[in-house]
Amino acid sequence: MLRPTSFDVAERAGVSQSTVSRALRNSPGVNAETRARVAAAARELGYVVDRHASSLRLKSSETIALVTICRPGEDRSAINPFYFALLGSIAAATSARGFNLLVSFQESAANFRADFVASGLADAMIVIGTTSNRTAWDFFAEAQAAGLGFTCWGSPGDPFHWMRSDNGIGGRLAAEHLIAGGRRRLAFIGPQRSPQRQFDERRDGFTAAATARGVTPILAEPPAASDRHAQGVAAARDLLARHPDVDGIFAASDMLALGVLQGLKETGRSVPGDVALIGFDGIRAGTLADPALTTLEPDLDAAGEALVAMALEDTGFRRSGTRIPVRLVARGSA
Repeated sequence: MLRPTSFDVAERAGVSQSTVSRALRNSPGVNAETRARVAAAARELGYVVDRHASSLRLKSSETIALVTICRPGEDRSAINPFYFALLGSIAAATSARGFNLLVSFQESAANFRADFVASGLADAMIVIGTTSNRTAWDFFAEAQAAGLGFTCWGSPGDPFHWMRSDNGIGGRLAAEHLIAGGRRRLAFIGPQRSPQRQFDERRDGFTAAATARGVTPILAEPPAASDRHAQGVAAARDLLARHPDVDGIFAASDMLALGVLQGLKETGRSVPGDVALIGFDGIRAGTLADPALTTLEPDLDAAGEALVAMALEDTGFRRSGTRIPVRLVARGSA
């Protein structure tokens, strides 16, 4: 008869394999109820840790690993600043628990890695970053299927344990704000066939709220370009060439919106005089634009704390589907 493994214990206890390892070494990141459930499952299965083989691995690392997925060949300075802001919030939440943060930028098979917990380098793992890198997400999907547990921000969805902004509410707030300002010819600029579910949620919330108020928004797919900013510039030009009477735009992200702002200016439109503009993400660059960008801002402090809590499987935090509240920050562009 085969000896039971930590994966068997994880299945019996209803937790990830990494949580089993942390629970059995009394890591402070695992709450008492989960430790008791893991211990009971281990007893029922007759699972005994091989102390000789894993004495070094079983020492708590007091570290959380943060993987940031990049586009292949992307300069690190060109990464969406939203992810750097989220990284800062995760670092603050990690530090508040007395843990260290191990940051890994990954873009291709040459540097893909998901075994930080299994190798003992970390007690938990979080994955953030672009979903345009399908190869990376396929790798992490396979890693999770193999029993390596981690939590994601804005992942492509199933099968990952994910957390996102409250995107639908954000879209609704954008529509309500534009219509309350007298705008009636609205457009949404954002990817229509993206693996990023958050873009669909923002569009759907915006469309539903506008339609309920008698306005049917135009849906505009950004042309292919090197980055979101360049997409926004091109999208604004294309949109106004087809619909010159547009007077209110909601862009799916702030980087896209900043490109739209430039495109509007290049076509001779004033903002917000001719066209009001709203983005989503609350990145600092939006405050430096002329005019400053109105945006939907997620509570990043809450996001950082919740991601760490989810990764460590604290009591009261769901393993999937957690939403982070957003608020509309009105500035000069709308």
